[in-house]
Amino acid sequence: MDILTKQEIKTQYEIVWDRIKTYHIKRFPGHPDPLFLISNAYPGVWLEHVYDAFVWATLDPSTAYVVKGQVKLFLDNQKSDGQFPCFVLDSSNPSAKSYGKLIGFGQIQECVSFTALCLEAFLLLDDRQLLLEAYEKCVKWDKWLVDNRTVTNRGLIELFCQFDTGHDNSARLADIPGGCPDGDAKNMNLIDGLPLLAPDMNSVFYGSRVALSEMAKLLGKKQESMEWRKKADKIRERLIEVCYDPKDEFFYDVNCYGEFRRFRSIAIVNLFQEHVLEADMADNIYNRYMKNPNEFWTKYPFPSMSISDPASRQDRAGNSWGFYSQGLTALRALRWMDFYGKSNDLETLMEAWVSAFVRSDNMKFSQELHPITGQLSQSSQWYSSSMLFFLKAAKRLNYI
Repeated sequence: MDILTKQEIKTQYEIVWDRIKTYHIKRFPGHPDPLFLISNAYPGVWLEHVYDAFVWATLDPSTAYVVKGQVKLFLDNQKSDGQFPCFVLDSSNPSAKSYGKLIGFGQIQECVSFTALCLEAFLLLDDRQLLLEAYEKCVKWDKWLVDNRTVTNRGLIELFCQFDTGHDNSARLADIPGGCPDGDAKNMNLIDGLPLLAPDMNSVFYGSRVALSEMAKLLGKKQESMEWRKKADKIRERLIEVCYDPKDEFFYDVNCYGEFRRFRSIAIVNLFQEHVLEADMADNIYNRYMKNPNEFWTKYPFPSMSISDPASRQDRAGNSWGFYSQGLTALRALRWMDFYGKSNDLETLMEAWVSAFVRSDNMKFSQELHPITGQLSQSSQWYSSSMLFFLKAAKRLNYI
């Protein structure tokens, strides 16, 4: 890996900082609070990007107000039946027109527990009214998921479309259409094998119920708190029972016939990210797969599909969750690697990504990079998660 000077990194740091301040923190029509936006290619906020505002708040505490704006964007646009949008777009951005609607409800795409982030917003801002509102609305969201995404009664919520996971263009879900029919996440695609039980979706579901338990406790609802914890534990037990293969020591999607779909996908990190795994299981999976250079520990970790999986292939210039290492995955590593005692490895990951970003001259801070060469893909320059991870890494590694 090329040796970089502190000045090279500092120069890029200042460029990114200015870019975020100028283009990424803004209000858009119909929503009064400042938000943290993704990129020109994604004209608004997706549910999986609510976390961006929280990372930014750790970098610039003076603008922590973006956390409330980001959370309220989805709380305020919840349907009466409890469904949260998968995205809310900026109508002033011309590229928003290509999506056909400004508020989307055609998939889940909750790749980090929104309920957990609502809890973290309260802990950051000490806003009890926000906690009260979030608890009520996140309880309704849990009910929506149970009412609409447990049609096979297998004790876990179900995947109806590819975009439910946010894993676009991956062999893992290549046989399943992107969105749900008619742009409505209540509708399942009529594909043999659906619905799937996906470990990443159910890890988030588990994390949300753990957060509901903590929120209830903070609100003085002791009985509800205990009930949510029991419900969370049942999800964890069922997830291990159904999606875990003890021989492979890996979690897989399971079709409606109870069969594993054996793709070694980066979906595995959601189990770490939402703290589903206890220490022994986490270490076994981590050592066998995440730290294995023939699986996920490439020169530029973590590829979105194990490089030893036959389904891993670079067949696109960008936006591929079947090959590239993703900025979203790198940023979310902040939610689990220290927690599981992998701090040194997190810093190795940071070094690799900082090097790739600073060396790149044909793309700037795109959403993903090649797991072997570190070359940035042709996908969404100035991508929020990539820039935020770079800023966090540069500071932690003492380049700034």
